[in-house]
Amino acid sequence: MTSSDPCPTRIVMKFGGTSVADLDRIRAVAERVRKEREKGHQVAVVVSAMAGVTNQMVGYVNALDPMADAREYDAVVASGEQVTSGLTAIALQALGVPARSWQGWQIPFRTDEAHGKARIGDVEGAALIACMERGEVPVIAGFQGVAPGERISTLGRGGSDTSAVAVAAAIKADRCDIYTDVDGIYTTDPRIVKKAKKLDRITFEEMLELASVGAKVLQTRSVGLAMKEKVRVRVLSSFEPETELSGSLVVDEDEMMEKELVTGIAYSLDEAKISVSRIPDRPGIAAAIFSPLTEARVNVDMIVQSVGSDGSTNMTFTVPKGDQARALAALEAARADIQYGEIHTANDVVKISVVGIGMRSHSGMASTMFQTLAERGINVQVISTSEIKISVLIDAEYMELAMRALHTAYGLDGE
Repeated sequence: MTSSDPCPTRIVMKFGGTSVADLDRIRAVAERVRKEREKGHQVAVVVSAMAGVTNQMVGYVNALDPMADAREYDAVVASGEQVTSGLTAIALQALGVPARSWQGWQIPFRTDEAHGKARIGDVEGAALIACMERGEVPVIAGFQGVAPGERISTLGRGGSDTSAVAVAAAIKADRCDIYTDVDGIYTTDPRIVKKAKKLDRITFEEMLELASVGAKVLQTRSVGLAMKEKVRVRVLSSFEPETELSGSLVVDEDEMMEKELVTGIAYSLDEAKISVSRIPDRPGIAAAIFSPLTEARVNVDMIVQSVGSDGSTNMTFTVPKGDQARALAALEAARADIQYGEIHTANDVVKISVVGIGMRSHSGMASTMFQTLAERGINVQVISTSEIKISVLIDAEYMELAMRALHTAYGLDGE
């Protein structure tokens, strides 16, 4: 097969936990890989742990010591991918396909020292390329790497997506296929909006925004890496027959023939609202509030500042629900410096985000959102925007109503 052939010559195929949940599904994965290889492609495979295994490993660690050494935590929770990579290689060999398993340290995936949420610094692709050129299929344990000191590290939840994109970049693959339990990327969650449409293509930037605001199809870091390395990503189902129209492609903006005004709508229920009132209005007050939160490793998202009737300042912002207690403790510790009056919190909120690269060149996108919500009596509590995104915070009870109304208002409804 020459470089002018229309089909890719080198593909990474990544299979998530539900795709390798038991031996029958691992056999089905091996059969998909065999068929792809028979088309003349060089194939590298990246696998997650079997469904539920990582949670089981985390449970073992926490039962012994919830504050366990992070390096030993990684050594335990990375074991699920080691098992799956070996089993998948065995299944391929049983079909007559030469294959061998690879662990993160054997390649290696070099990461930083942030155990449990390590970032990949470098992936050496030479050994994998040599493996494929010998006619073998490398089956790579996702989610794991090697940190300084030659200790096993893990990449955090969804890290196998990032592993797959990193492999694709290292071996200069034509495409990275992410096999999962959904058949592509939709304009919104089809479980909530029945008229959601599957997208044939979406840009890296749009997918990155959607992933960052709640869409769970791809891990945010994997999309960011794909955009940086220009790796074309395809999302498709492990459980449906594959055709030329299968799945959704995540590509560079240059590959988009038509740029929709709005591509998708996402939501996040993992939001806690914190309102700090009666703060003295003085230079540096924002730093006095947010510096302690940064030091406490609290990720602040939406922010709105207002002036009270007495001339003081009120600050409202959102944090992940899991960070709420830590955020409140940090603010209480800094109370003498901030000199605020009261703190109020709310957990019954949802963030709704509208995303589309067409927003760059078209006005009226925000007014459509606000008008649509107002017509249904939905109050907007906090607003944040970027070049291609508008996010609002509303009461959680209106989430489904807001999603369906906005999906229709922006012309996203399918048949």
